[in-house]
Amino acid sequence: MLFGMRVIAGTLRGRRLYGPQKLAVRPTSDRVREALFSILGNRLANSRFLDLYAGTGAVGIEAVSRGAAHVTSVESNRDVLKLLQQNLALCHIGEEIAMRGLTVQRFLDHPYQWNGPYDIVFADPPYAEASELPSLLSGPMADGLFALDSWLVIEHATKTSLPMAVGCTKFLRQYRYGDTALSLYFRSHTVQA
Repeated sequence: MLFGMRVIAGTLRGRRLYGPQKLAVRPTSDRVREALFSILGNRLANSRFLDLYAGTGAVGIEAVSRGAAHVTSVESNRDVLKLLQQNLALCHIGEEIAMRGLTVQRFLDHPYQWNGPYDIVFADPPYAEASELPSLLSGPMADGLFALDSWLVIEHATKTSLPMAVGCTKFLRQYRYGDTALSLYFRSHTVQA
């Protein structure tokens, strides 16, 4: 059964997606998804995109629809992974998206699972866990996730305070949409010695 989620723009525009039904998932709303891709703009074309806490896969599918060359989707819930697979099948997406059925911590601990470095890292953790994400992305191997001049975008509750630096990235700006915020970080093209 389709639940009204849809691809907003690009080659798959208007494609309806399966949404969560009785699953512990909070999909990124159409409004916030549209804002995210407006923020990313031309940076998305031919990019390598990492979707942490991928849920239904709507963000990764939208990224492919709008021109990302590759998306790696990380999701640990098996029932939600099935939903993500169904959405990929609905959109006839194959090699453009690689699914990793792992926790974010386990994914980060195993670089051989990566398809990076990534130009864009998007993370939409459960809001209660958002404050823990910066420490996960500050581990010794996590710097390898980020290409030079890459961006990190974290979706979180507006009341959650995040640090000014996350691993090798620095805070740039925050965008607010009601109770939801997108915090944007960047990795500078200069490499620290």
